Amino acid sequence: MILPVIMAGGTGSRLWPMSRELYPKQYLRFESTNSMLQETISRLEGLEISPPMLICNEQHRFLAAEQLRQIGQLSNNIILEPVGRNTAPAIALAALSAINSTEDDPLLLILAADHVIEDIPSFHKAIDTAVAYANEGKLVTFGIVATSPETGYGYIQRGDIQGQEAYTVKRFVEKPDQETAQSYIDSGEYYWNSGMFLFRAKRYIEELKKYRPDILECCVKAIQYSNKDSVADFIRVCEKQFSTCPEESIDYAVMEKTNDGVVIPLNAGWNDVGSWSALWEVSQRDSNNNALTGDIYTHDSNNCYINTDDTFV
Repeated sequence: MILPVIMAGGTGSRLWPMSRELYPKQYLRFESTNSMLQETISRLEGLEISPPMLICNEQHRFLAAEQLRQIGQLSNNIILEPVGRNTAPAIALAALSAINSTEDDPLLLILAADHVIEDIPSFHKAIDTAVAYANEGKLVTFGIVATSPETGYGYIQRGDIQGQEAYTVKRFVEKPDQETAQSYIDSGEYYWNSGMFLFRAKRYIEELKKYRPDILECCVKAIQYSNKDSVADFIRVCEKQFSTCPEESIDYAVMEKTNDGVVIPLNAGWNDVGSWSALWEVSQRDSNNNALTGDIYTHDSNNCYINTDDTFV
């Protein structure tokens, strides 16, 4: 059984003013009647999964709980981070909490709450493929098949082929300049870094203990002294312990160092919707290439993104 772990701690600052500090983009609705968070969970329908676990900021707790309640997924499953410490500690909190609560070793499917994936069957197929590798003790990441030399994404360079549908992870690289990004595309060896992973909870803890025991120690104590709020369905991580945790991404803390990292190519219409132009690209558009949501009148307008909740535009 797969336990989805939804990372919802971002601020979505690049979509300001629609996305704001107290109402970031993962909780917003763009084209769907569901928010991006709700869509992230809904697209898992058809997979054998447990109720999802959500990790979010303390200040978004009621917003997150209400959106999970709306889709019937609220079940004491929201971990509240008192401070942000990047993805390696956040995933450690989820892994430790899952092991403690289930007394098992679940498969963790790590997902961002604010991504768009258009081809759901291909997405499910990639997850099914990844399960076999994760059951062998591999730490799987999903590399997005690049369609252009994007400078706004990090990249994953693949290594040797593993089986027929996966490769070893050679390295992670930061956002490149235009020339470097083009060389990545030309080589055929690089994928966009999706930030999505699949692995056994205990395998992640083992590798974190090996490479970043300082992070693991802080997270163990933070979970040990956490407080479960059964009324509001929150797991409150101990702020005193967690605030001492080093800030690090899973890419650098574990995935670049482990000998068991693999990358599975994913071509499923993925987009992290990190800019207004990206949102326009994934939206339905009319004959004038306008993406319109709400009460809007246009005249001689083209290539526009216009979104309004109540005011006539």
